[in-house]
Amino acid sequence: MSTPQLPARNAPAGAAWPAAANLIARWLDRRERVDALLDSLPRTLAGAERARCQHLVLGVMRHFGRIDAALGRLIAHPPRFSTRAVLCLAGFELIEAAADRDDGRVAKIVHHAVEQTKSLASPAEARLGNDDDSTIAGALAEPAPALNVSADDLGHYFSHPAWLVKNWLVQFGPEATRTLLEWNQRPAPVYARWRAGTTEAPPAFLKPTSWPGILEVESGHWSEVEPLLKGGRLYLQDPSTLVPVDLLAPKAGETILDLCAAPGGKSLLIADRVRPAAAEPTVSPPAPGTRPTQLVAVDLPGTRIDRLKENLSRTEGIEVALVQADLLGNLALALREHRLPESYDAVLLDAPCSNTGVMRHRVDVKWRLQPGDFKKHPQQQLSLLHAAARLVAPGGRLVYSTCSIDAEENEHVVRAFLASKAGGPYTLERSVLSYPWTSGHDGGAAFLLRKS
Repeated sequence: MSTPQLPARNAPAGAAWPAAANLIARWLDRRERVDALLDSLPRTLAGAERARCQHLVLGVMRHFGRIDAALGRLIAHPPRFSTRAVLCLAGFELIEAAADRDDGRVAKIVHHAVEQTKSLASPAEARLGNDDDSTIAGALAEPAPALNVSADDLGHYFSHPAWLVKNWLVQFGPEATRTLLEWNQRPAPVYARWRAGTTEAPPAFLKPTSWPGILEVESGHWSEVEPLLKGGRLYLQDPSTLVPVDLLAPKAGETILDLCAAPGGKSLLIADRVRPAAAEPTVSPPAPGTRPTQLVAVDLPGTRIDRLKENLSRTEGIEVALVQADLLGNLALALREHRLPESYDAVLLDAPCSNTGVMRHRVDVKWRLQPGDFKKHPQQQLSLLHAAARLVAPGGRLVYSTCSIDAEENEHVVRAFLASKAGGPYTLERSVLSYPWTSGHDGGAAFLLRKS
């Protein structure tokens, strides 16, 4: 999840700070998903105040392990969630101050936290905040650990579960793991894809990147970006999402199936890649007599379907259909009921996964993951891959992708599929493993499988 624009760290608190404290208290109490928490913010909290609130909430979750460990050493009995939320917010601001080497902010942060505790909790708890915020400042100013320290020490400082750090140390080694942990702790830039084609040049405030078609949205321009998003000329999209679609290489005139499609960013990218010349002069028109391009997007009914419908409504010049069905159920029947093909030239399966490659955006994922997930997820992913393989036409291609960087969900799943009876007709033509420390964008993996 990306914050539209980075707010000034010394901006006045206004309504942002109390709103952030309320969301953090809810998260401490019920462990609600961060996207649901931020979606519950009132529309009256807008502009810089809303961005500031998001920045604070995401910052606390990003550094929660380190903050919580420091508080645990200072407080014998955990306070109420409302007070603990204030202490966590002050802890995050103290981490920012230490990173900026701004010692002058410490006293201001402590004073502000005390005043907020008086209104959000009680005067008695405000005295607790005054004592502990002053002490926690020193604890949170500790330098980063050396490269060769234990997984526990790395997990403590970089706010990641120690068991996950141990997994990565085994897979990637100490240097790459350290780089990954540092990567996850930095707020992500906001990237967007320009959809207006060559008919209209992007505004100058959208900064070009090394990824074709991807622009960086720098802070301070959100009011100018919003009309571009609403008008469909711009779409917020990380460069990592280009990889599986590039591998699929959809072509005009094909039947294309996007499985697990919501919220629809990849469906929209596929549609833009194959839209006819009338909509995009750089795309060659289909030859006379060829069939029209058909894109079918499939996902389970749920809250994300509205976003998928919205994205599909922005496609141009191709036939588009949305099917709400379970891939592991009788999807073929649902396709027949919608009078849609039951086999496709190109199939994309972007499978649900642990999200270990996108923790920079999804800051609460690391607190929800459990060691057993790396056994549970691959089993489901293999089942989804088997189901997807049944929908590929002879000679067609299937791309299996995840936003995980862990081999259990990537290479191991593909290897198990190819070794199975269902994988017999398939060959692995190409794979792309994206690691943040080499790709410069979010992590993930994509595998191109060809059906004989």
